[in-house]
Amino acid sequence: MYFFDIFMMFFSMIFMVIFVLLGVAFLILFERKVLGYIQIRKGPNKVGFLGLMQPFSDAIKLFSKEQTFPLKSNLNLYYICPILSLLLSLFLWQSIPMFSFHYSFILSIMFFLSVSSFGVYMVMLAGWSSNSNYSLLGSLRSVAQTISYEVSLILILLSFLFMILSFDLFNFLKYQENIWLLFLMGPLCFMWLVTGLAETNRTPFDFAEGESELVSGFNVEYSSGGFAMIFLAEYSSIMFMSFFSVILFLGANFYSLLFFIKVVLLMFFWIWVRGTLPRFRYDKLMYMAWKTYLPVSLNLLFLYLFVSFSVFTLTT
Repeated sequence: MYFFDIFMMFFSMIFMVIFVLLGVAFLILFERKVLGYIQIRKGPNKVGFLGLMQPFSDAIKLFSKEQTFPLKSNLNLYYICPILSLLLSLFLWQSIPMFSFHYSFILSIMFFLSVSSFGVYMVMLAGWSSNSNYSLLGSLRSVAQTISYEVSLILILLSFLFMILSFDLFNFLKYQENIWLLFLMGPLCFMWLVTGLAETNRTPFDFAEGESELVSGFNVEYSSGGFAMIFLAEYSSIMFMSFFSVILFLGANFYSLLFFIKVVLLMFFWIWVRGTLPRFRYDKLMYMAWKTYLPVSLNLLFLYLFVSFSVFTLTT
């Protein structure tokens, strides 16, 4: 029985990864379609019915292209960074509680914070191992941005944790049966969404890939499979952040179809922002992280700590 449990956990993990990769493929198609209509043009509409096979043709094209590498690069690190980056972003999904043979951690939020912080190293090493000035510049900017916004991300998350007094994501379902945390912690929820945009390197915070300034950022030397893996890792993180945001403050009822509609709407928000807003200025980005979000999230953290303590003392 013990071996059967291990087999089922492993099988469900592989099953989830396959469906996440399928979801990422159609998220890319969804983004290209939405951006097409925002810019008053059509998105991909040639490959298959309504362009539905476009993500798969793109994947086949990218992975079948010749793999090039810079002559003076640190070859082992250069090859392994995109693979590890994709694996880490897929590994994040194992913290999601599922009603099956799965890893339903009671410390799933600690797992999320630990794994997501490893992504910074992959970006840094990918830029450094290419041995190119452009990629090194791009990786430095990206690492500075990610580390800055991780601080406010953790402080915002702590406020949510003080409200439920648990590290288990499943408890968010119990505490939001009657009212969503969005209505109790509105400003923090919007701050979380903006911080999520900065963490996933999305417009208007896409300084890691500022084509007009840095050619293409830390991934400038990557082509074919390596570029595709970095691309997949980014979109897997976007999908995960949408999923995680719905769990945090939009009601975490996994049994409901409404839950997945909310996830799709949040993914649409990520794309809508890209199609609407211009790129931020880099100094303003850092100013917002350290001089606006950090003090505000700290003050709100003390507020929700006091609220949680008051409720706890009243109930006991």
